[in-house]
Amino acid sequence: MRVLMVSKALVVGAYQRKLEELAALPGIELSVAVPPSWRERGHEMRLTRSYTDGYSLIETPIRLNGHYHVHYYPELPSLLDRLRPDVLHMDEEPYNLATWLAIRAAERRGILSLFYAWQNIYQRYPPPFRWLEADVLRRAALGIAGNKDGAEVLRAKGYAGPIRVIRQFGIDPELFRPNTAARAEGVGFRVGFVCGPGRLIRYKGLHILIEALAGMQTDWQLEVLGTGPAEAECRALAEGLGVGGRVRFCGLVPSTEMPAVVGGFDVLAGPSLTGTRWKEQYGRMLIEAMGCEVAVIGSDSGEIPEVIGDAGLVVAEGDVAAWRVALQGLADDPERRRSLGRAGRARVLAQFTQAAIAGSTAEAYWAVYQGPRPGGVR
Repeated sequence: MRVLMVSKALVVGAYQRKLEELAALPGIELSVAVPPSWRERGHEMRLTRSYTDGYSLIETPIRLNGHYHVHYYPELPSLLDRLRPDVLHMDEEPYNLATWLAIRAAERRGILSLFYAWQNIYQRYPPPFRWLEADVLRRAALGIAGNKDGAEVLRAKGYAGPIRVIRQFGIDPELFRPNTAARAEGVGFRVGFVCGPGRLIRYKGLHILIEALAGMQTDWQLEVLGTGPAEAECRALAEGLGVGGRVRFCGLVPSTEMPAVVGGFDVLAGPSLTGTRWKEQYGRMLIEAMGCEVAVIGSDSGEIPEVIGDAGLVVAEGDVAAWRVALQGLADDPERRRSLGRAGRARVLAQFTQAAIAGSTAEAYWAVYQGPRPGGVR
């Protein structure tokens, strides 16, 4: 079975480990098309080739880079003609122009196609995106949802085809592994907060975490990894509470350096808040910390409780007092932190490795390839 995956997310080198795992599975000949870069919230992520064994990683031009809904790949039709895949995997939401163009191009060539959906809150988009989405939902042979709420949204929008719930990326447990040497001495209770470029927004809840820590009766340090528009507000909050010297804003950390940084935390916190148009879709930073045997605390927003399970603490979102109690309890009990860390890594090894996710993705491909053919596909 020949598969072509198209994904702007895979410009990130660390994510490509999933592709090696996928390509190593029997019966799959994998090609992956990625743009030279992807621009998001003022930050340009350039293609990094980190894990490229066993498959073909193809750089292809992108138009309207950084425009989430209307970017597209002008040379994709010629790629389909050259590669002749059996299955096209558009690693993109069904309401985006790139997905619609790709799936129609695939159908004209008798190629089966599937899409990937993260959207976990029902939103009715204005035309033309509503029309693009409806057309994709009619034509696609399968939909992959990143979480269970996403699957429910697809059904609510009328998608009648098969759905698989599969995380987009896992972690490599050989990279994200316990590293007690990374734990710094003499810095007290070390708390980590991680988000992507431009993702430090109010809904990530950093202000809740700062307020909770400010009232703790222990020595602590908070390290903030990531950038975004809420940074100035959170800096001012920390200064106003008299804890500015305890909060370090570290900016962006390269994906390949994350294991060493995350492994040095005593606790990683994910205090996300639910908004009218957003709630936490995954919480990858929690998986990375759990892989490093770092204890995690997350809010009950979106998918976070599903990710943590019984391998960490889940606290009511926005409840500063409850967050303070949970943090103080872990600060006072190193053995409990270690116990939760061990449980977290065991959970990751069972469910959230790149190999496990590659296996589930391959099963989805075979279901498409061997299943009934939608109208228009030979």
